[in-house]
This record gives sequence, structure tokens and C-alpha cells, in this order.
Amino acid sequence: MKAEKSSKLKVGVIFGGRSGEHEVSLVSANSIMNALNPDKYEVIPVGITRQGSWMVGIKPDSLLEYSRSRTAGCLAFAGANSGKASLNCDPANKGLMLLDQQKTGENVQLDVLFPIIHGTYGEDGTLQGMLELADLPYVGCGVMASAVGMDKTVSKRLFHEAGIEVAPYREFLRSVWRSEPEAVIEEIENSLGYPCFVKPVNSGSSVGISKAKTRESLKAAMDLAARYDRKILVESHVDGREIEVSVLGNDRPIASVPGEIVPCNEFYDYTAKYVDDRSELMIPADLPEEVAEAIRQTAIKAYRALDCAGMARVDFFLDRKAGRIIINEINTIPGFTSVSMYPKLWEATGISYPELVDRLVELAIERYRDKQESLSAGS
Repeated sequence: MKAEKSSKLKVGVIFGGRSGEHEVSLVSANSIMNALNPDKYEVIPVGITRQGSWMVGIKPDSLLEYSRSRTAGCLAFAGANSGKASLNCDPANKGLMLLDQQKTGENVQLDVLFPIIHGTYGEDGTLQGMLELADLPYVGCGVMASAVGMDKTVSKRLFHEAGIEVAPYREFLRSVWRSEPEAVIEEIENSLGYPCFVKPVNSGSSVGISKAKTRESLKAAMDLAARYDRKILVESHVDGREIEVSVLGNDRPIASVPGEIVPCNEFYDYTAKYVDDRSELMIPADLPEEVAEAIRQTAIKAYRALDCAGMARVDFFLDRKAGRIIINEINTIPGFTSVSMYPKLWEATGISYPELVDRLVELAIERYRDKQESLSAGS
């Protein structure tokens, strides 16, 4: 007797990756997998090691142990259709192709992908491009919005064009910093002054970011940023409150209530985000209603300026003196742990964590179907 085909959607949750935010991704993935309704979805974990190997069936905690030890003895796969795998970019066979010797050529079929890899090789459009080639629906922004959202200076230009205020900044190539350091420092001091923030242009979770108050600390900050990217962003310091807004949707996005971060360190760096729990999250932020609404509308404007889809978190500074709303950056794959700002803001707005991940899967399918209406879709 032939077994009936399951009516559950097969959702592949992709986590790990080669960026410096590997561990954060694993925690986010665990939370998402636990929240996906088992009556509606068959969840298929897809881990990517620090070295870039794809593994289907591996749980996030097992991937962490594997990445640390680099030995196959730490692997914990689930079920027969599990093992080392590769994304099948042939649209006729949507899913993953198993690579283990006994299973080579077998496919793990998928209906939709939920990428939760923060930073490079996951949030920057590279993974999204592969999923487009594979003709698979996936949660979150497309190739262009992901790539531009990751590039802090390109996104600032688009925000400025959309009429959203950005802090004064300068961009330098790593090669220029290394060949002409004195000229670079002089330009920064003359145009921005101290204190200033130095960041790799393409990074997330505050990796490689420093606050420079003196010439010596500026040199150290530039050297640190240059370790992470070929482009370096230097921004003027803004004396402002750190306000964040979650955005959800495709063509008709909605914004959450704003939240405020009161960092335990001088700024909301990697340690303040993920190591030290003394930072305070104020949800909702203590703001006059008209200011909160203005920030929410600006978040939607920023989301549309980059043609985002699915989700993003938009970060602002609210100038303490003049009350100006200044955009800091947009995160197209924000932290998704149970205590992360993105889901907590939606919870305060009235959308629970399980409902949120459910909506994101629905939005992924909606966007995929919308793209299929274009003649270039080829179907």
C-alpha cells in the first residue's frame, strides 16, 4: 500500500555559517525550530559549518560541537535522510542532495527555506542568490536588499535619497588606509572629529566596531575594522538614544512598537549584546506617541527604500537635544533568539513568537508566488 504524502510543509532552517556570528545563528535557529508548529510543518535542520560544509539533519548544538572539534565523531544526525549535503540548484529537484557515499544522489525535498545565518555568507545576498537559482521560496529579503542592507555605506546613500537623515560619515578602502594612514587620519579629524565610530562596512552584531576618542585609538580601530572587510566606515558620534523597530511584511509592511537599548558599555558592542547581560531593553520605549509613530513610519520608509521583504530590524538614534531621527542601519536577518529585540518587539505589539515565525513562512511563499507571475520566472 502506497504511503500518503504528508500535508505538512517541509521547512528547512539554515543556520551556522562562516561568519563571526556563527554561535548567535545557532541560538536563533534553536528558538525558531522550537516555535514552528509541528502540526503544520516538518522541520528539517540544515547546518553549515565554519568551514562551509552543509549538513542536513544536524541540530544546532551538535553543529557547535562539530565546529569546535572538526571531528565527525561529534555529529548527531536525525533519521535516514541526513548527512553531508549540497543545495541542489536544479529547479526540477527542489531541495538538498545528500553527499554521503551510501546516499549520493538522494534528495531531501524542501518546500521553503528559513535562513537564519547572520552576517557574511548568509545575510549579504550570497545565500539568497543560491536559493533563487534553486527556485526555492525563502524567508526574508531578496538578493539586492540583503546585499545593500549589509553594505552600510551603500544603504546610507539610499536612505539619504529617500529623505532619511544619516550621521556624517566617510568611507575608506583598506588598501588606502594601509598605504596612506596619515592622510586618512587627517581627513577623519578634519571632517568628523572625535569621538567617532569605526566599523567594517560589511559586518553585523557589532563585530569589529570601535569607538575612537584619540588619534591612537583611531589607528587601532582602523586596523581592527580592516581585519573584517576591505571597506571601512567612519561615522560621527551622535549623542542619541538607541531606538529599534521591527518591520514585517512584503509589499505592505507593518512596524512594531519602538524599543530602546540602554547599553551596559559605552555603546551596544558584541559583548553588550551577547556576553554581558547588564544592558537594558526598554519595550516599548518611553516616547511621546507622535515621536514613536514618526520613528515607525521612518522604519517602513527605510524598509521600502531597500525593497526589503519578510523581515528586518531598523536601528535609529534619537538625538537627545534636537529630537532628530537619525537612521543607524538596517538588519535583514536580525537576532532571533527568544530574548532578541526583533521578536520581543513584536510580542509587545501583539504578535507572539510562534505566530511571528508562522507569518514569515507565509510571507516567503507569498513573495515566491508573486515572483512567479513575472515573465522572466520562466515557468
